[in-house]
This record gives sequence, structure tokens and C-alpha cells, in this order.
Amino acid sequence: MADTIHSPGVVVAQNDKRKVFRGPRRAPNQIPEEILNDPKLKQAIAQLPDNYNFEIHKTIWKVKQIRAKRVALQFPEGLLLYACTIADIIQEFTGADTLIMGDVTYGACCVDDFTAKALGANLFVHYGHSCLVPIDMTEGIQMLYVFVDIKIDTLHFMETVRHNFSRGSCLAFVSTIQFVTTLQSVSHELKEEYQVTLPQSKPLSPGEILGCTSPRLANVDALIYLGDGRFHLESIMISNPDVPAYRYDPYSKIFSREYYDTKKMHQIRQEAIAKAVHAQKFGIILGTLGRQGSPKVFEHLQTKIAECGRSYVTVLLSEIFPEKLKLFQDVDVWVQVACPRLSIDWGLAFDKPLLTPYELSVALDHVTWQKVYPMDYYAYDSLGAWTVNNETQRPVRQRKVRPLTKGEEFGQLNLQSSNILASGKTESDLRITHVHSACGCKLSDNSCSPHQPTTGSCETNIGGCPGGKDLQLTCACKSFASEEQCGRDPPPTSVVTCIEDSSKPASEVLPCSSAVEVNESSCESLKTRIRTTSQTTDENICVINSKSVSSDT
Repeated sequence: MADTIHSPGVVVAQNDKRKVFRGPRRAPNQIPEEILNDPKLKQAIAQLPDNYNFEIHKTIWKVKQIRAKRVALQFPEGLLLYACTIADIIQEFTGADTLIMGDVTYGACCVDDFTAKALGANLFVHYGHSCLVPIDMTEGIQMLYVFVDIKIDTLHFMETVRHNFSRGSCLAFVSTIQFVTTLQSVSHELKEEYQVTLPQSKPLSPGEILGCTSPRLANVDALIYLGDGRFHLESIMISNPDVPAYRYDPYSKIFSREYYDTKKMHQIRQEAIAKAVHAQKFGIILGTLGRQGSPKVFEHLQTKIAECGRSYVTVLLSEIFPEKLKLFQDVDVWVQVACPRLSIDWGLAFDKPLLTPYELSVALDHVTWQKVYPMDYYAYDSLGAWTVNNETQRPVRQRKVRPLTKGEEFGQLNLQSSNILASGKTESDLRITHVHSACGCKLSDNSCSPHQPTTGSCETNIGGCPGGKDLQLTCACKSFASEEQCGRDPPPTSVVTCIEDSSKPASEVLPCSSAVEVNESSCESLKTRIRTTSQTTDENICVINSKSVSSDT
């Protein structure tokens, strides 16, 4: 080795394994240490109850991240006493102006982002409820949901459960969002002794219930609600009338058996529906308290009433009081798109029947009366289109895909064109067609007249081509399994569009495949080469050949 090193004709490479020291990486949304460890901020937070998590550090970081100049704060009634303290802390440590939204907030449906935006707020912080209104629906303003987790004496809660239920019992634990974290830890501790379940009604979290949305339970010995008050508990008692219900109040530490007269409630609601069966004029109330009223449900009810040949009047109200509705003497029956519990709990206080959207559907004979009253107003698996998150009412979520670069775009276009030209076709046989996600088609070249997108059907016959020829085009959303999805869902990222010979009758024009995902080989039997990739959210660009279909198809 020494001889090799000292040899003049040998060059020894330097060992370049250098040690590189880097600081710890911080995730984009991770709160900086200077905020977490700020002694003055800690001192300010100490003014708030130590068992309430208002996520002040996270809020301060969010304000600084987006450089918000004005922050709107919304609290439920039970947390308003902390509003001024939190507003002062935000102003002191961010320099942003703060607004306290003082209107009543009954639940997660009352998120008032419209008012916050109108007042010039850059950030809207909603306390005490889960993200019932998705943040991508609140355009024009940044949203932050603070659940306000509340710490309780979990040891006393678990000992209470052990004292009242024998080992091996099947127990379902539910609560509001403030105690969901506690439920998760308690269920983990008790799973060795009991069959523990945290029932879920999506999009809510496991164990979370709302006053209008609760899951159905199966094979459960008892239902245990963690929280004060009965409003949310009654929701799951209505949807599970045969399950024994218990309530543990974390503040008083009282454990009680709870009851609800489901039979009486059904009787009252059925009497109201019976009065609405022959009503001629309906009053439709759209709640304007935050996001409480659903425009899509509202429009659905309007359509159904009109289809029955009845008339209706539209009324917008932030809160619904009997005295207000008394002023509309010519209305026979009211139906409110605000809070179903308003009709269930207070229906007898109104002179005229005050129905929920579900009850109106029963009155109009669109659905039969359910033996178990459905508490599914925000559930994904709800009974019908008169609920907010039913499949027919959900907003379309646009898929984000990387757009093609100019090189990729022309490369794919040239490849497909070359394949068609190699089969003996000429450039005049090529047409570039834009297939829109609304299940309509528009020819972009000058040889054919434009055709605006349509939403009525999944096939569009394009006319106006030279020589009186017609092109039959199967649109992008033909690849979906059902025609109900046409015009609502964005097309999949891979879509095959087949073009039949224009000389054939329209009845012989068939799509390549009805599957959601198809590939280029699906069209090999048609002897055509087409571009199959959609790279933009609003349209697919397809290279098609109107004369490339073999006669053996």
C-alpha cells in the first residue's frame, strides 16, 4: 500500500465523506418554537381555563402565516365569556384587528363566514364546533376551526362506568366535539373490559353527534352520552328508541338514566303531516343564520311542491318565531330549511304545521313514514335529497391535476397524429375536439360549428360539418356508471372517447366502455387511435378520426 501511495503515476482520490450539520426540519404548518415558548404569550394564556384548549398558539401562527389584518371570532353562547380575552391576546401578539361575532350560534351549521367576509376579515375563527362546513366552501376568507377540547376527570368517569355495567357489556360512547378526544382515550382504557364502540355518522368524527345527526346503533347494550344538557343526547335517543340511554355530566359528575317519549313525538309529527297532505299553499323558510339554510335543499323542495301543482311562498329568516309566522295568514303549512329540531321540539308552539324537509316529503308521498325517525340531516348516508349531504346534494370537488407542459402537449398530439396517419389517413381526417366535464362537447376547429355543453344527456350529436356530415360523440362523463352523475362529477383523469363512422345511424353509435377507468386498448376493435389523457380540470382534449372505424364493428 505504501508503494502504491508513493508511486508517481498513481493519483489517490480524496475521501469526501464530509459531515453535514443541518438544523431540524420544521413542517410547513408546525408552530415555531418562538411562539410556543414565548413567556409573555404563556402568561396571557394563563388567564383562560387550563382545561379548555383554545389553541391560542395555533391561532397566532395562522394569523402570522397568512398576514391577516383583521380576524373575525365566532363563539357559541357558552364560550362567549372568554371572547374578549382571546381577542385581546390575538391583537397583542399579532397586531391584527379583531371582530367578535355576537349573533347567536346554535351549532356548527351557524358558521357566519358571509358576514365575516363582508366586514373585511382575512381570517375567520370558529370555536366550539367541528368542521361541518368544509373550508373549501368558504371562498374568499381563510377558515380556522377550534374544537375547544375540554379535559375532564376521566378516572371518575371510567370508575362510574365500571360501577354501573358488568364486564363484557357492549357500550356505545357518544358526545359533542369538545369531548371526542376524551372518548377516544376512555374507550382505549376500557376495551379490555367492555365491548366499546364509538359510532360514527360521516362526515362527523367517531363518537361525535349533532342535534340533528346521529348514527343508528346495532347490538348495543347501552348508550352513554358524555356532556351536559340533553339536546344532543335526544338526537341519538330519537334514532335509537330501543337502546337504554345514560348521561354523564362531566361538571357535576352525575350519572343518570335518560328517557325520551318517542311514541308521543311520532304522534305529534304525524298529525302535522296529515294537515299538510291537502294543503294548497306552502310557506318555505330558508334559514339565514350563518350556513344553517341549504340552498340546494331549498330548491329541491320548491321543485317537489311545484310538481304536485301546489303553490308556495318563499321567506328568509335568521330565526323562526311563532309571532312572525302569524303574520302570513294565507299560508296553510310551513316547511323550514334551517334546523329539523325546531319542528320536532317546538312544532306545537306554531298555529300552522311547521314541517321538516323529511316530513314534507312524507306529506307529498315521496317517501313513506319511517318507523324510526331519521336523524340524518348532515349524514352522507341519509335517506333522501331533502338532507344537506345526500349524494345528490354534495358539491362537486374539482380534482387537481398537473397541467401538461407545451412539450408534453405537442408530443402526445404528434404521437397520436402519427399513428393515425400511419394507417393511411390524411391530415384532413383529424379533428381536435374539446370534451367538457358538463357532459357536452364543443368543436374547436373552424370546420364545424360550435356546440355549447349540455347537461341533459351523455351523448351529443354535433351538426354543421362540411358536406352535411354529422359526428356522433360520446362525452367524457359517459364513462361513469350512472347517468345521474352526468354533469355533476368531474371526468376521470383517463377518458376514452370513441367516434363512429358518421355514415352509420345514431342507434349504432356505442361508447368503447362504460367503466370509470378505460384505456386505449378498449378502442382497438374500432381500429382508431385517440388521445386518452385529461390533464386539465375543465376539459379533455381528444384527437379523433371520424373515418377510422372498421366495418366489422
